[in-house]
Amino acid sequence: MELEAAKTIAMAIAVGLGVFGPGLGIGLIASKALEAMGRNPEMAGKIQATMFIGIAFTEALAIFALVVGFIVKFV
Repeated sequence: MELEAAKTIAMAIAVGLGVFGPGLGIGLIASKALEAMGRNPEMAGKIQATMFIGIAFTEALAIFALVVGFIVKFV
C-alpha cells in the first residue's frame, strides 16, 4: 500500500470515529433538553441557552477530530 493511500485511510478512520461520539452527544443533549422543557415549560429559555452552549462545546470536539484528520493526511 502506498503512503498516500494509507494517509487517506487513516484520515477517514480518524474523522469517522472522531465525529461519531459528538454526534451521539449532540443527540442526547437535544433530547434531554426537550424532555426538560416538556417537564418544566417556564424554564425553557434557560434550558435552551444551556443546550446551545453544550452543543457548541460538543461540536468543537468534532472539529478537533477533523483538524487531526487533516494533519494526518497532509503532514
